Amino acid sequence: MPPPFVVDAFAMPNSPLPALDLCLKEALDQCRQWIPAWIDRVHGLLRERELAQTQVHERQALLEAHQSVHRQRDAVARHWLSALADRLEQAPAASAQARKPALSLDELELMGDDQVHERVEIARAQQTAMLSADDAFNEFTARLSTAQGFKVVNAELNPLRVQVFVETLLSSLKGLDVTPAARARWLRVGATPLGESLDVLYRHLSAWLNAQGVQPAGYAVVMAPESRAVVEEELMGQDLLEGPMSDQEALLTLDHLHRLLVGDTEGGEGARRANDAMTRALAGEVVTLMMQRIATDKRLLKPVRGHLQEMKPALLELATSNPRFFADRNNPARRLLDAVTARSLAFTSEQDEGYSGFLQELRHVVYELRRPGKTDLADRFPTLLDQLRQSEDRAVPRGEREARGRAVQTLVKVEQRKLLAEKIANEFRARPDYPRTPGPVRRFLTGVWAQVVAKARIDEADNPPLTSGDPTSKRYVDILSDLLWSSQLALASQNRPRLVRIIPPVLRTLREGLDAIDYPRDKVEAFFQTLMGLHEAAYKTQRSSEAAPAPTEVDASVFNPDDAELWMRQHEAKATNFYDDSLPETTQPGFAATQPMQREWVDIKAGMVLRDATSLAVGSWFDLYQEGQALRVQLTWASPHGTLFLFGTASGKSMSMTRRGVDRLIEQDKLRVVADHSVVDEALDAVAQQALKNSGKR
Repeated sequence: MPPPFVVDAFAMPNSPLPALDLCLKEALDQCRQWIPAWIDRVHGLLRERELAQTQVHERQALLEAHQSVHRQRDAVARHWLSALADRLEQAPAASAQARKPALSLDELELMGDDQVHERVEIARAQQTAMLSADDAFNEFTARLSTAQGFKVVNAELNPLRVQVFVETLLSSLKGLDVTPAARARWLRVGATPLGESLDVLYRHLSAWLNAQGVQPAGYAVVMAPESRAVVEEELMGQDLLEGPMSDQEALLTLDHLHRLLVGDTEGGEGARRANDAMTRALAGEVVTLMMQRIATDKRLLKPVRGHLQEMKPALLELATSNPRFFADRNNPARRLLDAVTARSLAFTSEQDEGYSGFLQELRHVVYELRRPGKTDLADRFPTLLDQLRQSEDRAVPRGEREARGRAVQTLVKVEQRKLLAEKIANEFRARPDYPRTPGPVRRFLTGVWAQVVAKARIDEADNPPLTSGDPTSKRYVDILSDLLWSSQLALASQNRPRLVRIIPPVLRTLREGLDAIDYPRDKVEAFFQTLMGLHEAAYKTQRSSEAAPAPTEVDASVFNPDDAELWMRQHEAKATNFYDDSLPETTQPGFAATQPMQREWVDIKAGMVLRDATSLAVGSWFDLYQEGQALRVQLTWASPHGTLFLFGTASGKSMSMTRRGVDRLIEQDKLRVVADHSVVDEALDAVAQQALKNSGKR
């Protein structure tokens, strides 16, 4: 029996509870009460500081700040509450989105100086406010996560987190033309009172949720095989944002990192020399922190992490001559680091196929970077990158590469057929004789028969018939008049000779079409039994008065999920190693040559949980649970319309799935994301967040 707060961290999120909307409304009601009081308190604190200030310039700035508070008190409260209401209205949609870092290196590089300073203002106010509200926030978030439908605490998706209050306050002040100087003093003076007000709010809302019977969610902790608690950070590596910082680490602020990225070199010769020294120091710090993050990333095997750290001296040396190489995705050194870390994600054990060859290649990379020689260090990276790419190509047998190419071509055709079948199904629905046809016949037409007609049309477009006469696809459509008429008791019973005459050719054409797409007879046997039952009933009906018109039904075929079912012919399924989610696991194609990962399924990070197939990105690595084993696979291709996916292993084995198949694996917790971003990108984003945290402490 697990201890309290140790839960199934990988279960899919539930639907939000009704208490969520009520809680957010209660929060807004409470905000209407304390926000005006907070503004009055800020006004008083600014006035006190102005009176105590001896420096004329600062005293004048404080005077302007508290006067602006006094003038715009009601407007600030009104705008702030409106901004909060807008953010809370977006809360359900935001909860369904994938988590993203608070700040990425790419975002920072695109920012202007004003945006950087604004992020620093927010960080400072947020950190100060959290000192007072942290405990109450954690307690409240645990209950709110349950109301949101999460089984584990998800603080980043709490729509009432401190960051939201600070950001909406700042946007309100900017909208009212409060000067940057006054705005900065508002935030600096008001951060502590804001934290105290939020502490009261969070405690009130936590008690309110408790009164509604909402229990706290658990934290992202799972039970390992020996009943050892494994927290998220242990699985992903140490967080750069935790633990004491050295003086060197504290050097990296957001402003410094931004200047490094944009290459700010303003000033005279002396200033440029000082700037160059600072740039080299900052670049070295970025490389150090980046490699520190990679060194603790436990998605990479320990020997790989060790060899990556041996590359650090070469990267530091490169940073002295090219301080911004890490931010340039086209730089050979950055590309080499990306390639090594990306390929290493394929391996979960030192016994995996291909691992020994990869490790040998990695050792060669390290040796070439560390050896003394006349060749300039920067010139070695392109050569090593080419060698690594060639090694990666050799690791996949030629036959597997060719099979993967054929699989992609086949899947493209399958999706084209499916999309055409959907259009054909709509053509069938638009027929005037379609609505009164019995449901089983309608579902057959908009499902499998639409696939039959689609295949025939595609075949005719690719290979136009050489003989005269009606094309096959036209024959398959022409029988619909007889098929729909014969299935309606009220009509067919009035013309028995016609009924007897059309039944044989209709049945013959139906079976011909189904055979053309290799559709199993047993899957449509129930339909044929129903159809023959309708024909028999029509034949036995003696008088038209006995045959009442069939009532018009809601067209279930429009909502029938089987209509969208993608059908593969037998040779197509074999060519793409198709995973049919409707069959037992033991009958599914697998990665026979792949070794199972050397850890239990429950040991995997909670953040790896997926929502549905729409969140899959090509190039991402996943763990697939199959036949009691967790296998490491990569999404190598997705069809243009997102209906088909092709997964592969490092050794080149492939498996295709439909979107429905992927969704079912996710629902059953049998597919989890390992990495949907570059390892290097994630490490650099952590560096940017470290710089933001450092800035907030100053």
